[in-house]
Amino acid sequence: MTIRVAVVDVGTNSTRLLIADVEPDGATTEVERLSQVTRLGEGVDANGRLGREPIARVLQTLDRYAARIEELGAEIAVGVLTSAVRDAANGDELMAAVRERDIDARIITGEEEAALTFAGATSERAAPDEELLVIDIGGGSTELVTGHRGQVDFHVSMQAGVVRLGERHLHGDPPADEELAALEEDFRGILAAAVPPDVAREVAAAVAVAGTPTSAAAIELELEPYDRSRTHGHVLTLATLDEQLARLAAMTLDERRGVPGLHPDRAPTIVAGVAMLAECLRRFGLDRVEVSEHDILRGAALAAARGRT
Repeated sequence: MTIRVAVVDVGTNSTRLLIADVEPDGATTEVERLSQVTRLGEGVDANGRLGREPIARVLQTLDRYAARIEELGAEIAVGVLTSAVRDAANGDELMAAVRERDIDARIITGEEEAALTFAGATSERAAPDEELLVIDIGGGSTELVTGHRGQVDFHVSMQAGVVRLGERHLHGDPPADEELAALEEDFRGILAAAVPPDVAREVAAAVAVAGTPTSAAAIELELEPYDRSRTHGHVLTLATLDEQLARLAAMTLDERRGVPGLHPDRAPTIVAGVAMLAECLRRFGLDRVEVSEHDILRGAALAAARGRT
């Protein structure tokens, strides 16, 4: 029988909701999808704790989501709390507050995050023989997963995300050339340590999920308003990412907020995100990446539905 599942993803940069009907065979129909940039990870890299104001933003958003979950009659409501929460000394306090809103929330490991993301990104794809890379650049961490025929062969979760590296390196407005170069060098070193050369060589194609690739696709397509049906499946070339990075990094924050296709709330993190996505492609010797709107939310919905059946 069909199960209506609600999944909340409390991430470092955004808090998101998916309500979907999941069939016994895994076929999924989205009923509602909402996203709010809440920047929970603000300052976590520096002081190791979630701040009072970021927590308030998240809980205000969750109150709105909880009402919507009840309105739409979800039978299961689960929550996944990722990098910022698992890294913070007071992460358990936030998890308890989420659970008070009748959401079965838990802090997941980087490995679980990678597996759920891969499951979501490949859920409606034909299972090819070639090795596929799934890239998930978040606010506090980045997950890379490779696999074929629906099976995970390699995964790694790196403590490097757009909020974390942006706060570490990008201080000017616009950022100075040497600041951007330092971010790229830092992330290249992280990638080199995390991804063995033989794993990188085996990958034939890539899919990217989350806010960076979907924003980059919307910028290239100049989408006003945002249209998920057009970003999903869009192919970004490495040349396009390099061009976007040069353009966006030369702008002030206020100028980036006016870029067609870019949500104003994504303007503070898009420079770091595009730089990191381009470096991921270079590490794997790829010149293009497919954008997917199917991510950890879908993977978690499928897992929750399987747990009920």
